[in-house]
Amino acid sequence: MVLNRQLATFRGAHMGSVPSDRARRAQLVMNEILARVERGVVTVRVEAPNRVLMVDGQMAFILTPDDVDLDQRQTLDQAAAAAKQQIERLVAETRESRDGARLWHAAVAVVLATLVFGVAIALLLRGRDVVSARLAALISKTTAGLVLAGIQLLQRDKLLTLTHVLVRLSSWTILALLSYQWLSFCLSQFPYTRPWGEQLSAYLIQVVWRIGGGVLRAIPDLFVALVIFALARAVINILSPVFDRVERGEAVLGWLDQDTVRATRRIVSIGIWLFALVMAYPYLPGSGSEAFKGLSVLLGLMISLGASSIVGQGASGMILMFSRTIRVGEFVRIADHEGTVTELGMFTTRIRTGLGEELTLPNSLVLSTVTKNYSRTVRGPGFIVDTTVTIGYDTPWRQVEAMLEEGARRTQGVLASPKPQVFQTALSDFYPEYRLVCQAIPSEPRSRAVVLSNLHANIQDVFNEYGVQIMSPHYLGDPAEPKFVPKSAWFAAPAKPE
Repeated sequence: MVLNRQLATFRGAHMGSVPSDRARRAQLVMNEILARVERGVVTVRVEAPNRVLMVDGQMAFILTPDDVDLDQRQTLDQAAAAAKQQIERLVAETRESRDGARLWHAAVAVVLATLVFGVAIALLLRGRDVVSARLAALISKTTAGLVLAGIQLLQRDKLLTLTHVLVRLSSWTILALLSYQWLSFCLSQFPYTRPWGEQLSAYLIQVVWRIGGGVLRAIPDLFVALVIFALARAVINILSPVFDRVERGEAVLGWLDQDTVRATRRIVSIGIWLFALVMAYPYLPGSGSEAFKGLSVLLGLMISLGASSIVGQGASGMILMFSRTIRVGEFVRIADHEGTVTELGMFTTRIRTGLGEELTLPNSLVLSTVTKNYSRTVRGPGFIVDTTVTIGYDTPWRQVEAMLEEGARRTQGVLASPKPQVFQTALSDFYPEYRLVCQAIPSEPRSRAVVLSNLHANIQDVFNEYGVQIMSPHYLGDPAEPKFVPKSAWFAAPAKPE
């Protein structure tokens, strides 16, 4: 290195001298040559297998085959030619540094460049304020008209903040580029600092060239990726009318019906997009870089560790949809929750109770719990309404059944056909258990709660009318007289003999 300019690189030893000693000796020789340079003629003399760099017939240094940069596939002659060019520039700059007039010209150029740089900064800051004001006015005028159903689509304050930030970022970027170019120009005016200015300019050009070259090289692969995504979109558009017809109930394709079409549409769409992403992955810019691979591994690890419950919920939702365990509109009982199914989603199921509540249940809970469906086995639309009472053995069972059926007939909303039925579900130690089962047609999710409440009220009225108490007896000892119903009382009113 002489006057901040690199002349050559020594990589091998020569005549017992290591590269560092060779470089130090060559630097001393070049300083002596430059101190008394005359014509400044630089030549290369061949002394096989080496090359000798000469200035006005005086040896400056020697390049050997070991000094060649093999990584750049450089030859010894190319290395000697590059060194010769650098020495010629160094000689010219040495003469320039001794010329006072040229140094004064360089100083004036730096002053003028500084003035232009200052004016450019002032104009840039002034232009930034003007652009910000005009964009703010344009945003205020535009967003005022973007109103839908009384709601402003775009928020003016947030747009103004975003625009202000973008304008400031753009101005600082331009200011940084101007400062970089001003510094590079000023350093290039003087021989001693000219290598630094050249390095700054070369670095900026290399960055622009690298970015531009990367963009140009990525265009063909990016085009292929876009074609793959366009084909995926076209396939989804082709399948969309089929799903629309099934969703409207105009067609049924085997297992695909109105209950499963929405979930099937999502699964098919996600599958197509994932397949397209896998196919287009090698063509995405930067997909082969280590950073991209590391990010992919990190995302995969995060998904695998954090999405286990999500995957389980999604799988449960798929099982519920395609097994048709429950459907939207059916009245069900899940664990201790009872209501009408309003939404059967991928991860949760929503039911609306008859008490004005909407419950959101995880699909894994629904799948792992016994579900009682009151709408599946009925004839036609509607749901099952049932209730249970326990009456002592001293009350005729025919009378109890008749009173329960009478209470069902008095209840508004309970269908006469199919006829309400009473089942004796248990003969316990102290009483039999009677279960009344009837069918009702819903008009809203609350109707079952209302119907069941009215049914309970009518059953109490009927039992009170016939003097039968609704009580579950329990004994502390045997009764004095056997507790049974004589045959003469088997058909006590309102029961009638068959």
